[in-house]
Amino acid sequence: MSGAALGLEIVFVFFLALFLLHRYGDFKKQHRLVIVGTLLAWYLCFLIVFILPLDVSTTIYNRCRHAAANSSPPENNSTAIVTPVPSQHPCFKPWSYIPDGIMPIFWRVVYWTSQFLTWILLPFMQSYARSGGFSITGKIKTALIENAIYYGTYLLIFGAFLIYVAVNPRLHLEWNQLQTIGIAAANTWGLFLLVLLLGYGLVEIPRSYWNGAKRGYLLMKTYFKAAKLMTEKADAEENLEDVMEEVRKVNESIKYNHPLRKCVDTILKKCPTEYQEKMGRNMDDYEDFDEKHNTYPSEKSLVKLHKQVIYSVQRHRRTQVQWQILLEQAFYLEDVAKNETSATHQFVHTFQSPEPENRFIQYFYNPTVEWYWECLLRPWFYRILAVVLSIFSVIVVWSECTFFSTTPVLSLFAVFIQLAERTYNYIYIEIACFLSIFFLSICVYSTVFRIRVFNYYYLASHHQTDAYSLLFSGMLFCRLTPPLCLNFLGLTHMDSSISHKNTQPTAYTSVSMARKQNSLSL
Repeated sequence: MSGAALGLEIVFVFFLALFLLHRYGDFKKQHRLVIVGTLLAWYLCFLIVFILPLDVSTTIYNRCRHAAANSSPPENNSTAIVTPVPSQHPCFKPWSYIPDGIMPIFWRVVYWTSQFLTWILLPFMQSYARSGGFSITGKIKTALIENAIYYGTYLLIFGAFLIYVAVNPRLHLEWNQLQTIGIAAANTWGLFLLVLLLGYGLVEIPRSYWNGAKRGYLLMKTYFKAAKLMTEKADAEENLEDVMEEVRKVNESIKYNHPLRKCVDTILKKCPTEYQEKMGRNMDDYEDFDEKHNTYPSEKSLVKLHKQVIYSVQRHRRTQVQWQILLEQAFYLEDVAKNETSATHQFVHTFQSPEPENRFIQYFYNPTVEWYWECLLRPWFYRILAVVLSIFSVIVVWSECTFFSTTPVLSLFAVFIQLAERTYNYIYIEIACFLSIFFLSICVYSTVFRIRVFNYYYLASHHQTDAYSLLFSGMLFCRLTPPLCLNFLGLTHMDSSISHKNTQPTAYTSVSMARKQNSLSL
């Protein structure tokens, strides 16, 4: 089984990231580079979360093996101090043991690839996808200008820091120390954002499940969402009409033999089908343009119009799909409210789906089972789950406030891991580590999926997320996951800088061990 668990999790996490990306993105309509970039970012972040428990169990085994090697008494020194080895629990290999040398290389590849994505590639792709240029060269130029302005501020601050170090005779800065400062700055930014997102998720996730048990609350909340979405839907339709009117004017003014006609054709391809047909019928392609008597839009104005068309069409399509989904949810919640008083214990739908349902699922999830689940069991299940998640949230808050205490150990995460480490119960260690970091990840990642920054960043399900939001989510995941893992290792006292013990660190920590030493020397 050596290395088999690592290979299985690598494959499983890939399909998990692919499934989630398929739920939010549209593989058919979005650019392949956007799909590949977002998939790689999500995949690497999820991979860290799933592989880190294996790294912890392997590290604990290596510590035991190291202690056993150093505990044998020397041949010619009978007075030497001997470190006792636990006889009841010998150092046997865990089922998921990863051979030496694999994990450090694996973490270096994953870590530096994710950092390259979040700080260089994804911002460039984000500007490229949002650009309204008509050629690859024009989009690249726009992306370079936007990123130059964005990173110019960072370079200005970094240049001022270098000047301060250069004029200070007591400081001597080397390349490794610059690397340390860059990593520390990135982790500091990620930790600051992690505190906000994690704090929101620790409260919102248990509360959402507790409120999910209240049928009346859910129905009223759905009505409120429907009223809000109706306003947004009307605004999106009005905005689309205005943009299409601008496209119609441009389409009528720029004729077939105008140099910018190719740009107009590109804009028309992004318009909905009904507008394309309407504009095609009202256009006379055989009328020559007169450059002297007519005023034609510039290429810069067409680029701006192209960007507006992409945004308005995407927003209109998203609101239409969400409106249909929200109506189905409202109708279903109304059916649940009506069936709660049913004497026959048979769930009856007001609107039957015209599509044929899966017979296998329909056989087991029949109207009787559906009634017992929706009207009787589901509210209690959600309440119990909310209580369990609330307990997890309290444990996280307590451990975050007390993880610095090593004598006595107050962090409950560290207590559980150290108890399992004494008996070398690797299965328990991996399960406890996975549940802990998985809960932390759910609190952080679910907040990323819930965030909505006006209409620029919005992760919408059912394939309605635009390229800009997908790439931005990949950037957030890559910036949040390394600080999240360092926080987890600190909570469990697996990080030697927290536990203050001269023990072998995890492979994930050893990747940054040299950088920590350099930062201390600085």
